[in-house]
Amino acid sequence: MELADIGELNQQISTCSKCSLGLTRTNAVVGEGDLSASVMFIGEAPGANEDAQGRPFCGKAGAQLDELLGHAGLKREEVFIGNILKCRPPKNRNPQSDEIIACTPYLDQQIERIRPSIICCLGNFATSYILKKFGLEAKVQGITKIHGSVFIAPASYGRVKIMPMFHPAVITYDMNKKSILAKDFLHLKNIPK
Repeated sequence: MELADIGELNQQISTCSKCSLGLTRTNAVVGEGDLSASVMFIGEAPGANEDAQGRPFCGKAGAQLDELLGHAGLKREEVFIGNILKCRPPKNRNPQSDEIIACTPYLDQQIERIRPSIICCLGNFATSYILKKFGLEAKVQGITKIHGSVFIAPASYGRVKIMPMFHPAVITYDMNKKSILAKDFLHLKNIPK
């Protein structure tokens, strides 16, 4: 697939109807941030706040992410933040395989355009997709086992470091995960970009 211009790609995402989520969304959540960021964060799918505002991580999980970015010495505008799915699944259910297949070509193009040196995968769905995309299927395990690990893989533009992390939303129902996430973000700070 030929790489689309970023404006054209955003338009394709905003008007996509390749799966049923396009029928129920308020706004597609294209992703946002620095288009030449060395660090890219990938979550699983927009929630209610994101669907309403058309922006990634703008609810409670977004406030947690902003705080965690500080641990890594980063600001939201210095990174790129996106998701596996660009539209909200009903009632925030997990992404389904047909939706992932339909939507991830957009994410793939974003990665090719941005060319991050580090991809932080937030949660199991993002981790599984990205590890498989970069030929690391054998490394796929539950996030509890591999969070904070760094996997290096070849990309079309060089090498990429892949770092699985818990999704920041986990903090809203398990405060014990906050210190684990903070430690992983401190680790991120020390990874050469």
